[in-house]
Amino acid sequence: MNIGTVSAKSNLPAKTIRYYEEIALVSPSRLENGYRDYSENDIHRLRFLQRARNLGFTIEECRTLLSLYDDKNRASADVKSVALGKIEEIDLKIAELRSLRMTLAALADHCHGDNRPDCPIIDDLAGRRDG
Repeated sequence: MNIGTVSAKSNLPAKTIRYYEEIALVSPSRLENGYRDYSENDIHRLRFLQRARNLGFTIEECRTLLSLYDDKNRASADVKSVALGKIEEIDLKIAELRSLRMTLAALADHCHGDNRPDCPIIDDLAGRRDG
C-alpha cells in the first residue's frame, strides 16, 4: 500500500507516518522503484502508536510499548509498569494544574475588574505581591 492509502486507513497524516519511519517506529518495505510499500501490520502499528500517543505516551514510551507488543514472551507486569508510570505522571500534572487554577482563581477574585488600572493579576505577574 502507498502512504496515501495508509494515511487514510490509520487516520494519521503522511508527514507523521514518514516521521515514524524516520525514527524507526515503522519500517515499510520498499518496492523496486524505491516507493514505500506498507503492509496491514504497518497500519496496525500506526494505529497502536496513534492510540498510545493519544493516551499521552512519549515517543520513547511508545518505542518501549511497541517492543513489548512485539515480544510474545513479555510479562504483562512490564506493560502494566509502563502504564502505572504514565498514571503517576498524569496525577502529578493534574495536581500542578489544580494548583495553578487555585492561584489564578485567587488572583481573579482579588481583581476588581473595573476601569481602574490597579490589578492584582498584573501585580503578581510582575512580581509585586503587595499590589
